[in-house]
Amino acid sequence: MEETTWEHKLHALTHILTHPTATPTLPSQLFVSAQIPCYLRWDYPPILCPDQSAAFHLRWALSLYLRRLSRFGLPSTSWRSKCPYQLPPPVVLAEGVGEAQWGEAQRREYVRKRLNRKRLGSDVHPLIPILIPNLFLFSLLLWNPYVP
Repeated sequence: MEETTWEHKLHALTHILTHPTATPTLPSQLFVSAQIPCYLRWDYPPILCPDQSAAFHLRWALSLYLRRLSRFGLPSTSWRSKCPYQLPPPVVLAEGVGEAQWGEAQRREYVRKRLNRKRLGSDVHPLIPILIPNLFLFSLLLWNPYVP
């Protein structure tokens, strides 16, 4: 990306932001590949890249396989995928997130549901994580397991 000018970066970024898709068309891929160089993190094949070495193709395929393997084949979601009221709506909604309802009552209900959510954390009494290790150490004082 160091050999790319800011104008090319801006054109590519504008194109990506104005055409959000998980499966870019071939003209879109050609435009982006003409603007910025190829990287291993790209989702489409590096056949459009100026570097046509077999080692680069093999590394790209391996990195794509490992990325999909780490997600167990599930689609990649991000924090944007968890925002149903984003404009424009995300391309792929995260699992468990419903389609946005744009009526006034539905939005109020959505906000109430978000605010009434249970806090993160466990329901364990706060003294239990303190008492259990202390009782264990106290039992070692009374009964020494290392003495024959």
